[in-house]
Amino acid sequence: MTTEENSHEGESLKKVSGLYKDWFLDYASYVILDRAIPSVYDGLKPVQRRIMHSMRELEDGRYNKVANIVGNTMKYHPHGDASITDAMVQIGQKELLIDTQGNWGNIYTGDSAAAARYIEARLTPFALEVVFNPKTTEWAKSYDGRNNEPIDLPVKFPLLLAQGVEGIGVGLSTKILPHNFNELINASVAYLKGKKFELFPDFLTAGYLDVSEYNDGHRGGKVRARAKITQTDKHTLVISELPFSKTTSDLIDSVLKANEKGKIKIKKIEDNTSDTVEILIHLHNDVSPDKTIDALYAFTDCQVTISPNACVIVGDKPMFMNVSDILKMNTDHTVSLLKKELEIELHELQESWHFSSLERIFIENRIYHDIEEVKTWEDVIKTIDAGLKPHTKHLLRAVTEEDILKLTEIRIKRISRFDLDKFKENIASLEGKIEQVKHNLANLVAYAIEYYLNIQKKYGKDRQRKTELRIFDTIDATKVAVANEKFYANFEEGFIGTSLKKDQYLFDCSDIDDIIIFRKDGTMKVVKVDAKTFVGKDILHVAIWKKNDKRTVYNMIYREGRDGPYYMKRFSVTAVTRNTDYPLASDKKGSETLYFSANPNGEAETVTVLLKPNPRIRKNKMEIDFSDLAIKGRDSKGNLVTKYSVKKVDMKEEGVSTLAPRKIWFDDTVRRLNADARGTLLGSFKGDDRILTINTNGEVKLVSFDLGNRFDDEYLILEKWKPQQPVTCIYYDGEKDMYFIKRFLLENTANVQTFMPSEHSKSFIENIIVSDGASAEIIFAKDKGKERDPETIQIDEFITVKGIKAIGNQFTKFKVKTINITIPEPVEEEPEVYEEPETGDGIVDDDRTVIGDLFETGEPEN
Repeated sequence: MTTEENSHEGESLKKVSGLYKDWFLDYASYVILDRAIPSVYDGLKPVQRRIMHSMRELEDGRYNKVANIVGNTMKYHPHGDASITDAMVQIGQKELLIDTQGNWGNIYTGDSAAAARYIEARLTPFALEVVFNPKTTEWAKSYDGRNNEPIDLPVKFPLLLAQGVEGIGVGLSTKILPHNFNELINASVAYLKGKKFELFPDFLTAGYLDVSEYNDGHRGGKVRARAKITQTDKHTLVISELPFSKTTSDLIDSVLKANEKGKIKIKKIEDNTSDTVEILIHLHNDVSPDKTIDALYAFTDCQVTISPNACVIVGDKPMFMNVSDILKMNTDHTVSLLKKELEIELHELQESWHFSSLERIFIENRIYHDIEEVKTWEDVIKTIDAGLKPHTKHLLRAVTEEDILKLTEIRIKRISRFDLDKFKENIASLEGKIEQVKHNLANLVAYAIEYYLNIQKKYGKDRQRKTELRIFDTIDATKVAVANEKFYANFEEGFIGTSLKKDQYLFDCSDIDDIIIFRKDGTMKVVKVDAKTFVGKDILHVAIWKKNDKRTVYNMIYREGRDGPYYMKRFSVTAVTRNTDYPLASDKKGSETLYFSANPNGEAETVTVLLKPNPRIRKNKMEIDFSDLAIKGRDSKGNLVTKYSVKKVDMKEEGVSTLAPRKIWFDDTVRRLNADARGTLLGSFKGDDRILTINTNGEVKLVSFDLGNRFDDEYLILEKWKPQQPVTCIYYDGEKDMYFIKRFLLENTANVQTFMPSEHSKSFIENIIVSDGASAEIIFAKDKGKERDPETIQIDEFITVKGIKAIGNQFTKFKVKTINITIPEPVEEEPEVYEEPETGDGIVDDDRTVIGDLFETGEPEN
């Protein structure tokens, strides 16, 4: 083929394999360095930096239209006007650098800002003081070479950590969470003092935050953020604070989706958000508010997990850092900027002192007279230089031609009004400033600390932490999911599921529950909820199974093999492998269960065993009390009942629980109850025992010891309720300006009881006492210069028990300084033996993975 055949309209075809060899790398570098990732020094992406520089250029103290700022920004780089506006709105919503006017959107609802031509902005005083200084700024040419733009703004504050940032480049991304203004300054000061510091995120949307796995903001760490959900009454929940990165619309959509899927059960939801968040969730009468709060955290955006990934540009390279290292680098950079500013200031002061000294010499020695007869400009310069030389030995540097030129520009009016005393004062003032600057340079760290503290004093007053740090409890989704499915079973054919509507209805369950099945052949299996599952014929018992449930006890009598002896056993099932058959009776063929019962609170019934007629035995009837048996592991063989044939087993008498009262603790860290010995022991609970809570408003609640209950409020009292124990309250009545005391008993009711009789704004509760034998020592305040001796009162003798609504008795008529309460040592509860089921270890998963304890073998008990 000829060259002409390879050409097209005179242009030769060329291989393009080498033309784009480096294009992708160039593009990736451009996106990373010039668009998506912020600089570690000023904490800004390029578009943000250009916006701030443009605003400073337009700054005159008045608001500018955002559209004008956007247009001015485009002369530094051809960003799209929409992208500049969006970037500017994001900076403005963080309430630190830009003073906004107009509709700038709503961080709570996610509503967008008004058009750029309708909203206005100017720099905040903080930004003007901290972000800019043209003398210490390094400049580069803009994209078209017409203008200069900053390489980095000389920010003297950890702005990157204060605002946070999120960006996606080519092959990497960054996500740095915002931190509290004052905490950042405190950390910088601590670092400069050589002390340790710790930083955790803080969000404008407030909410709760678990930072136990924050990992100092390094990639691989994570935080969990929660909305603040409180209960206003039995049927209403209110969301008043949002988790980071979520809006009210996000939350409402996720709640509605969870409701549609049956994960939660709500009546309706209202959004009353304006300048504060208020989402009302109305519940059905039969729905638990505490359980619904947990379900909202488990199944909706009310709880989110955030993975920080601190990637920043250092010089011209992306680097992954942690929050502490970023703060240290920012602080060191601030110190270097302060040093530059001091050095520039020192140079300017010294130059000012130098020229003021020259001016004084020039005027005081009348050197200006020497040039009156000089004809050429060169001779003028030489004459002045010669006149100055005898008087310039004390100057800081040599006199230059530029200095002489400035002297020639002095006006006659200034010479004629020369005041030596004022010149001396000016030079003395300059010398004082020079010494101060030199002192600051010599004590640069102390100067930087003072700078930070001054910034905090001026701008940190209204910047307290908004997000409350907490350690979150782990919510078991299976325990809080709403029973959204009806469950059926065909006991003979061995099918179970949610679609068998023609068969026997058993119970309501959640679609994420586990189901336990016991069969007549003495086997057991746990499966997931499904539409239809075959689990084996001759089903005896089907129920919802909960992992690590030690309270549910199964009682069983079985035959070992076709003709073997009969055994009885009690056991719990705390852990299993799903979809696996477990032989509870025996693995011998023909084994059969004669009696089976499931007891949710460890009940132990009495049964009658009837034997088949046999000439070798006198009695063909025996009674068995299951309470005589110890609770063992599910694989234990049990105790021998008889080796003779059994006709049938009948229930004789229902039993009571053989388990001791349950010990309950309160963990103040997560503000939840537990049975795992975490926190403060509240006592041993059983049946209808209740927990007493009293808050600072005088509201009393009696709640069950269900581990799902929430205790998010601050309480004066949180302990096991003793029905016959009077409650003593010492309170101050603001209207009557005196202290009162009252004692009362509480009613056993689920309703909130209130005992504070005074609603005056200055009324408050001084002490709540829930024990006998307490005494109060009253320390009196000085009254008209007179001192009164302290008085001790035995409370039980001072006032009798009255109704909860009673005002009570006047505690004292004198002015009180303090009241000291002495309470006798509490009498400890008698220890009760807790009959723990024997269990092993295990892990949870699906499809042939262990959910709890493994196997435990046992020998017959004699």
